This record gives sequence, C-alpha cells and structure tokens, in this order.
Amino acid sequence: MVSGPKGKNEKDYSHLIDVTISKEDNVVKIISTRGGRAGKRNARTVKAHIQNQIKGVQEGFKLMMQAVYTHFPIRIEVKGDKVYLHSFAGEKKPRVARIVPNVTVEVKGSTIIISGTSKEDVGQTAANIRQATRIVGLDNRVFQDGVYLEE
Repeated sequence: MVSGPKGKNEKDYSHLIDVTISKEDNVVKIISTRGGRAGKRNARTVKAHIQNQIKGVQEGFKLMMQAVYTHFPIRIEVKGDKVYLHSFAGEKKPRVARIVPNVTVEVKGSTIIISGTSKEDVGQTAANIRQATRIVGLDNRVFQDGVYLEE
C-alpha cells in the first residue's frame, strides 16, 4: 500500500514476489520467489508497478479524450459510476461506459478528462469509453465517429 497527498494505492504482489520495506532507509526490497530469468522478469515488473503507484499518489495520472462526430453531435454526461454518450451516430439509446472506482471523469464540451491515482484504473476507464463507442458492422475508415484518446 502506497499513500501520498493525492490518495492511496493498494495492490497485492504476493503471488509473484516478496516485498519488504525498510522504514529507516526508505528502501523497498523486491525479492523474487523464483530464480533465473523468470524471477528477474517478475521483480522488474513489480518494480515498475510500485514506481507507478508512487508517482500516482504524488502527481496523479490524467488522460484526455476527444469526442469526434460528423453529423449527430454527441452529448456526454457522467452519472454515478457510468458515462452516458447520448445521440452517438444518431442512436436513440445512449451508449454506456463503466468508470472504475477511485477514478474521476469530468466533461468539458466534447473533451473528457479522466484522472486518478492508479495508472491501470485510469487506462481501463479510457478503454471502457473507447470500447463503448466502437462501431460494428460499418467501415471504420468511413464512419469515424467515436471518442479517441487525445493526450
């Protein structure tokens, strides 16, 4: 568990490695339970995840998405833990995307700003919105309406 000014992140790595924390030196020791290349690979993966957790609670992560449409303007609204995309490609029913817990979504015009302390959760929320606006059965080179990652 990592906590900081922006909040806290918690993740369990016990299935991959042993993590010990030295409080007097502010050092995190990552010890692999497997040997060889697989152990090194697991240790480096967990190291990157822990670095992302620390960066997330100190600075936070932020993604910006842009709604693109040609004819029918998309109206975006956030209610609770869902994002509703009204009038997407002229459809009567709104398309719905789930917001992962501990992630905030705000809408400014046709721009969606997704922010949070976990890089994985922010990315998953962006992927849920992108997946909700996927066009099936039509040529995506012609019908390019959707919500795309901008930044």
